[in-house]
Amino acid sequence: MRNVHIFADRVEAGCALAERLVKEKYENPVVLALPRGGVPVAAEVAKVLEAPLDLVLVRKIGVPYQPELALAAVVDGGHAEVVVNEDVRRFAGVSDQDFEEAKARELAEIERRRELYLQGRERVPIKGATAIVVDDGIATGATVRAALKALRRRDPKKLVLAVAVAPPETINELRPEVDEIICLETPEPFYAISLYFLDFRQVSDEEVVELLAERVGSASGVENPTS
Repeated sequence: MRNVHIFADRVEAGCALAERLVKEKYENPVVLALPRGGVPVAAEVAKVLEAPLDLVLVRKIGVPYQPELALAAVVDGGHAEVVVNEDVRRFAGVSDQDFEEAKARELAEIERRRELYLQGRERVPIKGATAIVVDDGIATGATVRAALKALRRRDPKKLVLAVAVAPPETINELRPEVDEIICLETPEPFYAISLYFLDFRQVSDEEVVELLAERVGSASGVENPTS
């Protein structure tokens, strides 16, 4: 395996991504984080780009008897966007009833997070903007793919994916979903996202709320600040 940079934490990863993104001089950028791990990364990007910060509320749907195995992902928008891994569904033999029950549970969790994180704030409009989707890392890409499909429906002028680390095959599979991808590290073999961070502790709900509130305060001059 070639030499791969190990990030101190998500803040360092966010600073490194911001350094790359600011050179692109994107028109009307809006930064969209995948909670929870993507929020500290995205907060640094939004700060440097002087852009509003919003969330993409997406949840993995796991196989009922093996929750870590991604069966699908769901994004709550005007209506739910669901991306199914058909190979996994066939292999796992998941029934329609089990699938719908799992989807309903994840949509309920999305609603819980919406109420907790956004606290009544409206979404940042992305129509005609440069939507920059940020996460700390990507493994299979199932949840990110669902998020990108949902965001494309909101008609951004440009859709950009910015991530600290991901396997090269996943990045290649996601290219058709976006206009640009910036990934700082693409180790092969990949193993797990956590291996590329010295500090990869779980991000709490409280941290997400605090980071969003900080960005709202600093972006008070932006119309319709963060959601």
